Amino acid sequence: MPAQQQAADVGRHLKNHYDNNQMFRLFVLFSILTLSLTAIGQSKIDSVDETEMRPYQLLDISQNVSLVKLIANPDKYDGKRIQVIGYLNLEFEGTAIYLHKEDYLKSIYENSIWVNFSDKLTRKINPKNWNKKYVLVIGTFSAKNTGHMGMFGGTLDNIVRLDLWDNDKK
Repeated sequence: MPAQQQAADVGRHLKNHYDNNQMFRLFVLFSILTLSLTAIGQSKIDSVDETEMRPYQLLDISQNVSLVKLIANPDKYDGKRIQVIGYLNLEFEGTAIYLHKEDYLKSIYENSIWVNFSDKLTRKINPKNWNKKYVLVIGTFSAKNTGHMGMFGGTLDNIVRLDLWDNDKK
């Protein structure tokens, strides 16, 4: 084999090796970039603060549910995120939302649901500021957990929204 042909073969071999090595580097760089962007996107999803979102922004709320419907049909809403309006009472062994203030005053526990506020919410606000008031809350309903001594119509867990319901007719 002439020296020129050998040099050309070596040159082609080096060029192919360089091209393959360059492709491998591009592949590694692309993979790292893709994984980084995926991680950044995931951290933004995880950092969404539901406590600062308005109810219409929480797309997984099945619906605004009256306490009457909720207490009458607890299995229908079990495990679903819902929005309810009622009279909030916060006290030892009696933290619940009642259908009416009178239900609380007369200790009609069957017309109420136990409430558990999310840690995110309680770090931002003090629910006691809404005690003994009508409120709108958003949380996940559990028909199986019926609160202290099983006296309530279910539990609204992981409450992420607590607003004053001040819609008195004038």
